[in-house]
Amino acid sequence: QVQLVESGGGLVQAGGSLRLSCAASGGSSSSYTMAWFRQAPGKERNLVAARSRSGYSTRYADSVKGRFTISRDDAKNTVYLQMNSLKPDDTAVYYCAAGVTAWGTGAYDYWGQGTQVTVSS
Repeated sequence: QVQLVESGGGLVQAGGSLRLSCAASGGSSSSYTMAWFRQAPGKERNLVAARSRSGYSTRYADSVKGRFTISRDDAKNTVYLQMNSLKPDDTAVYYCAAGVTAWGTGAYDYWGQGTQVTVSS
């Protein structure tokens, strides 16, 4: 059973940066497609960024391309989301997710508890 624990959320002004971390235990993050999702109040949870098991492929939501970067540190079994040039529209709860077949199916097997990101204007 893989457990995912997010950290790094908080309050930041528009234009600022945050780095979210997702520490995985009970399994290697390199064995899974790792992803970040977000859910704003009253809205659906949507994919923000994903990194394939091999680490060679990434995908991003159009709204964050060029501003967010997903990365993985295999030695620390941790996945990161570097968020730059933050906008108020980025305000949401951010969730880390892992899935064996997720890159092709979009089905994620494990989820973290979420971390709040609030961007003030």
